Amino acid sequence: MVGVDLGGTKILTAAADCRGGVLGRVKVPTGADLGLDHVVNEIVRSVELALQQAGITAENVAAVGVGAPGPLDPRVGLVYLAPNLGWRNVPLGEILGRRLNLPVFVDNDANLAALGECVYGAGRGADNLVYITVSTGVGGGLILGGKIYHGFSGGAGEIGHLTVAEDGPLCGCGNSGCLEAVASGTAIANRAKALIEEGRGLGILSEAGGHKDGVSARAVAAAASRGDGEAIMIMRDAGRYLGVAVAGIINLLNPSAVVLGGGVMQSGRILWEAMLDETRRRALGPALQGVAIVRAALGGEAGVMGALALAAQNNIKKPADDL
Repeated sequence: MVGVDLGGTKILTAAADCRGGVLGRVKVPTGADLGLDHVVNEIVRSVELALQQAGITAENVAAVGVGAPGPLDPRVGLVYLAPNLGWRNVPLGEILGRRLNLPVFVDNDANLAALGECVYGAGRGADNLVYITVSTGVGGGLILGGKIYHGFSGGAGEIGHLTVAEDGPLCGCGNSGCLEAVASGTAIANRAKALIEEGRGLGILSEAGGHKDGVSARAVAAAASRGDGEAIMIMRDAGRYLGVAVAGIINLLNPSAVVLGGGVMQSGRILWEAMLDETRRRALGPALQGVAIVRAALGGEAGVMGALALAAQNNIKKPADDL
């Protein structure tokens, strides 16, 4: 089987055996500014290179899984909108299926990161899993009964747009108080910049080299780790809002695992502990007792591993030697 993680700047492709053992792995630039045809050509080239590296031919491949950004229809592989690629209503599954002469299955990249962590990562063995990624924004995916849960119209898993602070700051989606608006890397940086504009936040400013425009979540986390009170407050608040969302999800879905990934979740113990404290305070006992709340294990490989898992789930032949 083959998995493809299509991003705005890079395409990561892997060829693997039926157990997910990676035999060939290739990363190439996306070249989105060169247009759809170029991106498709690069996907095809990356698949060919991964197979060549693995020492196998396309005839031995049972299925190809592809993770793509933006809202899409996984039933037909239609990408509705991918701003970073400049795409609108692109029938990616059909195009790649024709070019590769193989069965191609397409799903949202965050959904596939969730599937990757469920099948090969920190959530291995969990049939019901929630994946949350906290980085520039906040995204996520739901695995229910071992399968991606898409919802009625394919929009399930928009965890970043759960309202956790009714009177909170405006989110890019147009609502106020979304999780993304108060706990993402962007939100953390924006709050720090607001402090600096008030003449405060000098410890954070120092971590950013003295330039307000250089203030990032990383700088806030660094200041917090050395004991800066204002930075600690920002990171704790972000963690608390994240805990509100995690507890709500646990109470609603009763998953066996909640897996948290993304750069912000690597920012140290302050945010993580605040998230856990708030989750434990708000989640109901029976559901909380049975859930594992863990850090993601696959990092930047989650998407491509999820694409491999998608291909495996859709491999209807399943002989032992299929890839």
